[in-house]
Amino acid sequence: MKALLSLLIASSALVAAPAFASQDLAQKKNCMSCHGVDKKIVGPSFQDVAAKYAADKTAADKLAQKIQKGGAGVWGPIPMPPNALSDAEAKSLAQWVLAQKKK
Repeated sequence: MKALLSLLIASSALVAAPAFASQDLAQKKNCMSCHGVDKKIVGPSFQDVAAKYAADKTAADKLAQKIQKGGAGVWGPIPMPPNALSDAEAKSLAQWVLAQKKK
């Protein structure tokens, strides 16, 4: 019984981990210096990004590339610089951003 309980606790931590890992990664990679979850700082809020791309099935891939390569013109004249992230990190952040829907 203890083994089953331990297994359930461990598996529930794994299910919750990606969302926390992405927010932690966003902080570690300084994304939060320019973007707030629910407010514009220099760039748009993550909630605004999620709303803009909500209907786009390819949004996670597009955003992952934008995160890595940077971009300009989509949200105004201030460019977003490229970020040194692995493909997996960029994809994780993109998925996390897209999950930040307004509540």
